[in-house]
Amino acid sequence: MIPAILPTYNRAPLSFVSGEGSWLVERDGRRFLDLGAGIAVNALGHAHPDLTRALTEQAGMLWHTSNLFHIPQQEALAEKLVAATFADTVFFTNSGTESCELAVKMARKYWSEKGQPERHVILAFTGSFHGRSSAGIAAAGSEKMTKGFGPLLPGFRHLPFGDHEALYAAMAEPDVAAVLLEPVQGEGGIVPVPDQCLKGLRDLCDETGTLMILDEVQCGMGRTGRLFAHEWAGVAPDIMMVAKGIGGGFPLGALLATENAAACMSAGSHGSTYGGNPLACAVGNAVMDIVATDGFLSDVRRKAGLLRQGLEGLVASHPDVFEGVRGSGLMLGLKCKVANTDVLQAAYAQEMILVPAADNVLRILPPLNIADDDIREAVARLHRAAASVTTRVTA
Repeated sequence: MIPAILPTYNRAPLSFVSGEGSWLVERDGRRFLDLGAGIAVNALGHAHPDLTRALTEQAGMLWHTSNLFHIPQQEALAEKLVAATFADTVFFTNSGTESCELAVKMARKYWSEKGQPERHVILAFTGSFHGRSSAGIAAAGSEKMTKGFGPLLPGFRHLPFGDHEALYAAMAEPDVAAVLLEPVQGEGGIVPVPDQCLKGLRDLCDETGTLMILDEVQCGMGRTGRLFAHEWAGVAPDIMMVAKGIGGGFPLGALLATENAAACMSAGSHGSTYGGNPLACAVGNAVMDIVATDGFLSDVRRKAGLLRQGLEGLVASHPDVFEGVRGSGLMLGLKCKVANTDVLQAAYAQEMILVPAADNVLRILPPLNIADDDIREAVARLHRAAASVTTRVTA
C-alpha cells in the first residue's frame, strides 16, 4: 500500500525537530553536527536570529500579493544582486529547477528574437545536475535522471566533462545557442572546473556568440569563498541560475542576466505566482546583507582553510578509507575508497550529517558561519567514523 508521502526518497531514519547554528536536534534528543546544511541551503545555519527576525516581522505584515503588483522587498533584493554581480536584471523563482527552466527559455528566445531560431541547442556536460524538471533532466542527460520519463525535451547536446576537443567541435556547430555548466559540479561529486578552462570557455563563447549559462545553485552565495564561484576565474556569464543559499533555508531562487541576454523577455514571456514574494525576499535580503560582505566572505575562506587542513589530515590517517579531498571553499568532497554509504552510516553513528554524491564522494557543505570549534569537532568525529569503518573492513 502506497504511503501518504510519495515514496521518491530513500530517507535516513532520522527526524529533526529543532536546530541552532551548525547543530540539529533529533526527536530523541541526540545532537547532530550538520555538515550538509540542507544540501548547501542553510548558508547561515539553523535559527539565525537575523533571518528569524526578518521572517517573523514580514509574516506579521504581508505574505503574498503575486507579481501582478510591485513588491518592494523583491526590488530591494534585485538591486543588491545587480550591484554585487555581473547582472543587469533578476527574475525571482522558488527553486533552482525553476531558474533552469527560465535559463533555457531565455537562451532560445534570445536567438529567436535575432531571427536565428535554428540556434536552439544547449550544450551540457556529463556529471551535471540542473534540477528535476523536464528541461533539467534533459540537460543532465544521465540514464539515472531520464529513464522512464521520455520523450525528453529536445535541443540538448551532451559532452564529456573535460574533453576540450569535443567542446571545440560542438561550439563550431551553427545550431548552438548556449553552453550550460556548473563551475563546481555538486551532485556529480564536487568536481571543479579549472579557472583556466572557465576562462577559455568564456573566450570561446565570445568568439562564437554563444551564451554562457552558469548553474551556481549549489556553489553560489558564498559557498566557495567568493559570492559566486565564477569570480575566482575572473569571468562573467551571460545568464546565471541561483537558489539554495540565497534564501538561507526559505524557498527562493533567481535567474540573473545581462541586459543583452535578457532583452528578449518582454511582458508575458514568463511568470511565477509565488516567485519573489514578500516573505521569501524579506529573508533573501537578510541573507544577502550578511553573505555579500567582504568580511564575511574572507572568514569563509579562512574557515575553509581550517577545514581543508583537517580533511587532508583525515585522508592521510585513513588511506584505506579515503582517496582524497576535492572542491573549493566550504564546498568540499571526500573521495572514498570504501563505499561512501558505509562512511555515511558511520558518520550518522557519530551524530554527524554528510551528503552523498556521485563518484563515491561524500559532500561536506557546512553552514558558512560554522564555528572554528565545530570544524575541529567535525574532523574529530570523521576520524572516529573512519576508524569504525576500518575496523569493520578488517574484521
